[in-house]
Amino acid sequence: MESIWSQTCKIEERAPLSGDLKTEVAVIGAGMAGVLIASALQEAGKRVVVLEADRIASGQTRNTTAKLTSQHGMIYRKLAQTLGMEAARQYAAANEAALAEFRRMIAERQIDCDFETQDAYVYGDNAELLRVEAEYADALGLPASFVEATELPFPAAGAVRFARQAQFHPLKFLRAVAEPLTIYEHTRVQEADGHRLVTEHGTVTAEKIVFACHYPFVNFPGLYFTRMHQERSYVLALENAPKLDGMWVFADGASNPYSFRMWNGLLLFGGGGHRCGENRSGGRYDKLRRKARVWFPRSREAAHWSAQDCVTADGVPYIGQYAASRPDWYVATGFQKWGMTTSMVAAILLRDAVCGRENSYAKVFDPRRFDTETIPGVLKEGGKAVKGLTKRIFQIPAEAVEDLAPGHGGVVSLDGEKVGVYKDEDGKIYPVELRCPHLGCQLEWNPDEESWDCPCHGSRFDKYGELISGPAQTGV
Repeated sequence: MESIWSQTCKIEERAPLSGDLKTEVAVIGAGMAGVLIASALQEAGKRVVVLEADRIASGQTRNTTAKLTSQHGMIYRKLAQTLGMEAARQYAAANEAALAEFRRMIAERQIDCDFETQDAYVYGDNAELLRVEAEYADALGLPASFVEATELPFPAAGAVRFARQAQFHPLKFLRAVAEPLTIYEHTRVQEADGHRLVTEHGTVTAEKIVFACHYPFVNFPGLYFTRMHQERSYVLALENAPKLDGMWVFADGASNPYSFRMWNGLLLFGGGGHRCGENRSGGRYDKLRRKARVWFPRSREAAHWSAQDCVTADGVPYIGQYAASRPDWYVATGFQKWGMTTSMVAAILLRDAVCGRENSYAKVFDPRRFDTETIPGVLKEGGKAVKGLTKRIFQIPAEAVEDLAPGHGGVVSLDGEKVGVYKDEDGKIYPVELRCPHLGCQLEWNPDEESWDCPCHGSRFDKYGELISGPAQTGV
C-alpha cells in the first residue's frame, strides 16, 4: 500500500551515525518538518545534523495528499472567537508566509516537484456557516470568498474558496532540499538527556535540539501526551476519473465527508477518518471504493494508502520551545491535517528561535501556552488515556484462538492470558503484548491496515508487533 509519492520518487539512502559527534543543532526526524527546519538553520549559518529512525520521508510525509495552503478547514472563525483576532491573524499570516517561502525555494533552486497553483476549497451543507467563515478569513487578510460548490459529484450548499494556493509532489521536493544536508538514517534516538542524544550507533551532543519526529517521545517535561491525539485517514488514487479543478476538503458535519485533488491525471479521493485505535469494524477503503463506483463509475483504483495526523487540544500546532525547563529544546508537532504547509511554518519559526530572532507569528504557536481555552481539550485527552489503561486491565473480551479467521487479528485468550494475536493465511499464530510500550494503553487491531494501533497516543505496530510509528520507541 505505497502512496503514489513513494511509487514515483526514490530518495538515495544515507548511512547511519557511526560514533560520537558534536554539533550546533541536532534535528530529530527527517520528514518534511525536520528537513525544512534543518535546511533553514543551515542557510542561517548553523552546523546541523538530522537523525532519522528509518529513512528520509518514511513517516507521514510520504502519505500526505500534499496540499500547500492556509485553508485549514473551518478554522478561522473558531480561532478568532476562542483565541482572539490577533492570534488568528498570526496563524493566517504564518501560513501565507509559508506558502510564499515554498514558492521562493522552488523557483530559486529550480526544484522539479510538480508544483502548481490551485484554489483550495472547504465545502459543506450549511451556507450560512460557510459565508461567516469566509468573512472571518477575509477580515484576517486571507484570499477567501464564498462560492457555489459546482465541481463536486454531489450537491453542497457552497464552499469557502482560498485563491492562489498550491499543490506539489512532496518527495520530489524533499529529495532536492535534503540533498545538501547531513542526515543519518536508521539512527533512532533512544534517549535525550540535556544536550546529549543517545542512539544505537553513537551519541550526538548539540547546543540546541529540535524534536521534529511527528509525536514527541519524551513525555516529561512537556506533557505532550496529555495535549494531543492522533487520527487516521484513507486515500484512493483513481485512474480515468473526471478531472476536478482545485483542492477540496469538507467542513465538519458535511453529509459527504470526502477530500479531492488531482495529480498527474489521477484523482486523489480521501475520507474515512477516525481516531487511531478506533477502527475495529474496518471497511474504510471499501466505503471509498463504493462511493467511487457511484460517482466515478469508469475509474480504476491505481493505489491506496493511509495517513496519520497529530491533533492538538485547541486546534493550533505546537511550534517553539519544548518546555520552560528545557530552554535549548524545541518542538514542532500537532500539525492537524496540514503538515506540508505547517512544516514550513515550523522551519521559519524555529530558525528564528534558535538564532535568537523575534518572530511576529511565534506567540500563537507557543507550545507553553496553557489557558482556560485549552483545558477542556487537555482533560479530554488525559481522560482518553486513562480509559485505555483501565480497559487493558478490566474490559478485555475473551475469545478462543480457533475462532479467529485466517488473515485477521484480535484480542484472544492464549495460555490463560489475554494477548493480541494475528493468524496468517496458513493458520500460524503470532502473539503480541497488548500493552503499548509508550504508556501502557491496550492496543487495538486495525483490520484495514493489519496493524496494532494505540487509541491513547497513536503508536502503531505491524501484525507481528514490530514498531511502525511512535511515540513508542520499541515493538511489542
